[in-house]
Amino acid sequence: MNGKPHILIAGAGVGGLTAALALMKRGFEVDIYEQAPELAEVGAGFQISANGTRVLYTLGLGEGIDRVCCEPDGKEIRIWNTGAATKLFDLGAESVERYGYPYLMFHRADMQTVLAEAVRAIKPDAIHTDAKCAGFDQDESGVTLKMENGTTARGDALIGADGVHSAIRQGLFGDDRPDSTGLMAWRGVIPAERLPPGLIRNVGTNWVGPGAHVIHYYLRRGELLNFVGIREREDWVIESWSASGTHEECHADFEHWHDDVHTMIDNIATPFKWALLHRAPLERWSVGRVSLLGDACHSTLPFLAQGAVMAIEDGLVLARCLEAYDRIETALERYQAARHDRTTKIVNDSNANTARFHNKTLADPDKATGYVEAEWQPDRVRERYDWLFVYDATTAEI
Repeated sequence: MNGKPHILIAGAGVGGLTAALALMKRGFEVDIYEQAPELAEVGAGFQISANGTRVLYTLGLGEGIDRVCCEPDGKEIRIWNTGAATKLFDLGAESVERYGYPYLMFHRADMQTVLAEAVRAIKPDAIHTDAKCAGFDQDESGVTLKMENGTTARGDALIGADGVHSAIRQGLFGDDRPDSTGLMAWRGVIPAERLPPGLIRNVGTNWVGPGAHVIHYYLRRGELLNFVGIREREDWVIESWSASGTHEECHADFEHWHDDVHTMIDNIATPFKWALLHRAPLERWSVGRVSLLGDACHSTLPFLAQGAVMAIEDGLVLARCLEAYDRIETALERYQAARHDRTTKIVNDSNANTARFHNKTLADPDKATGYVEAEWQPDRVRERYDWLFVYDATTAEI
């Protein structure tokens, strides 16, 4: 033992593993407890902007992420029925030039694998699978984490990185009561070879329309296409990533949309659907030796592409705070203080994008183009995104 605290982490998602790696590289003893029986290829795609890739490269993951990512040429907005495109911004060399690091797209399982390999390279038995967290007890000297299978683990601090249904959050603050957003999402990952040649360019695309929007981009070196369709619907309230729908229902939700959208839907093997619920960002994340990270404390609608990035930033800032402050309770309080305002603003700005993406003006063919040009005018785009991308978790005040 090196005298540094032993940190327990509930959840081996991207945020939990980033925190684990950042802590291990600072000499901390870390154990991660994951409810799944194995780290399998589940989930879909996510975007990591420069403020997130800065953390990943700083942690020495460059070779691993370069092996599995897809680097888009840019981002664009397309109008739901005409397909007319407006460039949002370049993302290739321009991201590196302006923000220091690239903007990359990943399959969740690929990023999880890269992080898990790096963690296991330092401590081969750090990740404990089939270990669903059921609760915890804490006292003046440490925390005991309890698993549903009856086993326990003892450490100096506990971090709940166990997602929107966090057992650790529940243990700290009781049951949450999420509100309906009136939105549901369709998702699917499509093998690129199934799509007609030239249908989809290597850009992150956001189709906007009255009451709905669609996002798609390539993953895994361009081998897969990630598809997400958001629809205003009050009748689906199941918050699950494993509930499947039908192609017919998905097509109906995007009736009269451009043929390209329907071609993508046709080529999804199984369209999954889930309700988007709203949870207000927590005012308090930490109690004593226990704190939260990522979706457990600031889950967000996926309309700024910052959900995974926030968890990555959290992980590094948490490690920096635990290294900087000898008293664990103080370190966790400083971590919360360093991250609270930024993550709250991201959640609120993501909510605001719903009205922007689904505006009724887009139904009027005489006004739609003017609306897009005004809303995504370059200066307004920079105002909405620059503050996100320039943030540096490696030097942010703690």
